Amino acid sequence: MTIEEQIEMTLDKIRPFIQRDGGDVIFDSFENGIVYVQMIGACEGCSLIYETLSSGIAVILKEEVPGVIDVLPVSEKPNK
Repeated sequence: MTIEEQIEMTLDKIRPFIQRDGGDVIFDSFENGIVYVQMIGACEGCSLIYETLSSGIAVILKEEVPGVIDVLPVSEKPNK
């Protein structure tokens, strides 16, 4: 199983909790240990988005997927 597949599977476990509040998370990419996601629905523009990412999604992904060191919104992805 690829690391991307592991990330998707883990996000699928988390997703119902985010959807319960009217939002959702979409996996964008995995680069250099960083998972980039897009937050949509009620999460888009929410003042708690960084709290959700750092204290929720990032903690779970780091525990379940070897090699993940952080989770950031796709808006912070470096331009190539």
